[in-house]
Amino acid sequence: MTASKSVPSISVTYAQKGTSAAANELGMRPMQERAYQKRGEQYLLIKSPPASGKSRALMFIALDKLHNQGLKQAIIVVPEKSIGSSFHNEPLTKFGFWADWEVEPQWNLCNAPGTDGGKVNAVKTFLDGDSKALVCTHATFRFAVDKFGLEAFDDRLIAVDEFHHVSANPDNRLGVHLGDFINRDKTHIVAMTGSYFRGDAEAVLHPEDEGKFETVTYTYYEQLNGYEYLKQLDIGYYFYTGRYSDEILQTLDPNEKTIVHIPSVNSRESTKDKIREVEHILEELGEWQGADPATGFQLVKTAEGRILRIADLVDDDPSRRDRVSASLKDPAQKNNRDHVDIIIALGMAKEGFDWIWCEHALTVGYRSSLTEIVQIIGRATRDAPNKTKARFTNLIAEPDASEEAVVDAVNDTLKAIAASLLMEQVLAPRFEFRPKRPDNQPTEGFDYGEKGFLLNEPNIGYNEKTGKIQLEINGLTEPKSEQAKRICQEDLNEVITAFVQDKNAVERGMFDEELVPEELTQVRMGKIIKDKYPDLDDGDQEAVRQHAVTALNMIQKAKENILDKGDDIPSSNTAFLDGIRKYAMDVKTLDIDLIDKINPFGEAYSILAKTMEPERLKRIKEIIETKKVSLSIDEARELAKRALQFKKEKNRLPSLTSPDPWEKRMAEGVAFMLRKVKEEQHG
Repeated sequence: MTASKSVPSISVTYAQKGTSAAANELGMRPMQERAYQKRGEQYLLIKSPPASGKSRALMFIALDKLHNQGLKQAIIVVPEKSIGSSFHNEPLTKFGFWADWEVEPQWNLCNAPGTDGGKVNAVKTFLDGDSKALVCTHATFRFAVDKFGLEAFDDRLIAVDEFHHVSANPDNRLGVHLGDFINRDKTHIVAMTGSYFRGDAEAVLHPEDEGKFETVTYTYYEQLNGYEYLKQLDIGYYFYTGRYSDEILQTLDPNEKTIVHIPSVNSRESTKDKIREVEHILEELGEWQGADPATGFQLVKTAEGRILRIADLVDDDPSRRDRVSASLKDPAQKNNRDHVDIIIALGMAKEGFDWIWCEHALTVGYRSSLTEIVQIIGRATRDAPNKTKARFTNLIAEPDASEEAVVDAVNDTLKAIAASLLMEQVLAPRFEFRPKRPDNQPTEGFDYGEKGFLLNEPNIGYNEKTGKIQLEINGLTEPKSEQAKRICQEDLNEVITAFVQDKNAVERGMFDEELVPEELTQVRMGKIIKDKYPDLDDGDQEAVRQHAVTALNMIQKAKENILDKGDDIPSSNTAFLDGIRKYAMDVKTLDIDLIDKINPFGEAYSILAKTMEPERLKRIKEIIETKKVSLSIDEARELAKRALQFKKEKNRLPSLTSPDPWEKRMAEGVAFMLRKVKEEQHG
């Protein structure tokens, strides 16, 4: 057994304010209060982490729409039956609200027997009756719309939970139906998601539809910063050689409450025998003592004599798995920390699964969906008494030079790095960027440090209540249209998602020693934004690009300065702020041109170098080098466009002999385009 290297790619410390669960006079927690303030909106999108109370927020909003806004009924649609339990009756008046949430038993179709197709007629009976609330699956709802038409749902609220399941792709029927409802404009829609990457490839809604939604965002930072107990969250990708089941105890601590997600049988990491993999994990943990007849949990005695209670959700036998699943959901055991110690799952225990005691989410093998990764991490980020630390581990097979599938292994490694970069964005404080101007004034609620607000220097402010960081940046382009403003305020993480999932950008950023960073921050990011938001004009596209690059690179610089302390663990919840202030102090001023010169993947490479064997890292580099291609026509066109902007500012074109690598690269783009024009002219 070889030792696995453990270097967290992210380690974030929070303030333990205890505000996340604090309720106002109506019984609403902070996120719920924020959402309720927007209850009059016809189209509302709630982006909020797991455990922040989205289900109850919907109850408050739905009751107001039913009692005060003239809507006939509320229909809540969830992706799977198990999540329907989140919308059971709640005595809201007990906590100060003016009405209780009630769903008559026959109208929670998630509890009803039969298939989704067979429940469609029940939806029609509900629509024709006087009952106020119905809960069903996405599938049941799709079938009902297909059968009864859009008009059957007029003057009703449609609330879509786990909204990231929706897609603008015409093959996604739920997405098509929602687009049709929006065009008809006779329903109210509340969409809720705990994932900040609402689609890994496809947009959730068409831009013109999404622009109609009012967005309520409650960040991971706000959620975790307001917890009472949980103070630290670590996220890392760790590498192993051989079979994962032989080395799993290098990352699985039996003393931590853990959910282990074993790899899909189709993945590279799988041994193709999932049952034997579970048995092997049990053997590694200790001596099997049999199964608990009441719960179905496996009992394993460790070398120290402790009995571990392990829930096996991989077993295909319906009777055994159903008993284990029911034991995990037993409401009488919800607050019993000793009920279970480890859960081993494959396709279960992810979205909507609630085990507040989980301290470690250990996932074997890369997950292709960033949404899935976010959902898995959410299993460990619940607040619970005496739970001060949580972590997520992605255990990945190291690329082996002898493997036939070495290229696939390299791709998995790069995808894991992309996921890590995205989680950094999610877990960090929210940014507010504005251009540095002489007439700027301090914003109420922001602390600008010991010297206070300075007129002649870029300011960095921090709002302790919201956890937001405000940065003034020289030369920053401001968004002009409402759509561009919304993207800069609400959707930068989605822009960054597309960027860090761009394989060419990651490969070049991490392994191309000749890279000029602006090729990524200006050319590559610019093209991604142009493709993603074609309706924005050039000025707004550039504003979105600058905001996205600044958000990405400020976090990289903050992390670099945190780790420069020689300490892998941030010492305080203001570590990101301290890191950014240190960077600003070192460079004297924050300037967009300077930010564009930062390689967004430089810090990720330094962490990879600490976690992977040098020979394998060298092998990855060699593989990527063989795929290196010359300038493409799209890249050359974007470089030439940047060269024209350079000419406007400098009154000359970029020079091929310039000592500045970015100017030289722009000149190469112009030369490339001129050659292409001549080639076309001469046939």
